[in-house]
Amino acid sequence: MISLDSPTFKKGILIVEDDPVITSLIGFMLKDIGYLVVGSAATAHEAIDIAKKIGPDLVLMDIHLKGQMDGIEAAKTLWGLYNIPVVFITADAEDATLQRAIKTAPFGYIEKPLNKDVFTLTLKMAFLRYEEEKKRWDASTTRVGA
Repeated sequence: MISLDSPTFKKGILIVEDDPVITSLIGFMLKDIGYLVVGSAATAHEAIDIAKKIGPDLVLMDIHLKGQMDGIEAAKTLWGLYNIPVVFITADAEDATLQRAIKTAPFGYIEKPLNKDVFTLTLKMAFLRYEEEKKRWDASTTRVGA
């Protein structure tokens, strides 16, 4: 079994951002800290389609996206259908937006402009939380099925 801390095991992250410059910046940061960028999307619908096909380990999601669906709605869909954790990245610090985002139980919330240390720590915490939740699901499934 591959250890999650092993350098041979890279977590795959999907970037959902409608600004190509920010997408590139995030991609460089992810590669620099040891993650694998498995794709990028500029709209919520595109993100859901890509996530369905490739099953990323995590999605970095901008809240305000072009199109009819925003990042918060996309996060609900990704978690509800595929159990893919989402970390929001946004320049929007308004309380109403934060409250909407919190209702999706995100695995993190990072404000732009990005700080590499905060970015790195948030991703580590998101993956740790996801692993713990998977353990609880597995344990509850084992008890129910026993």
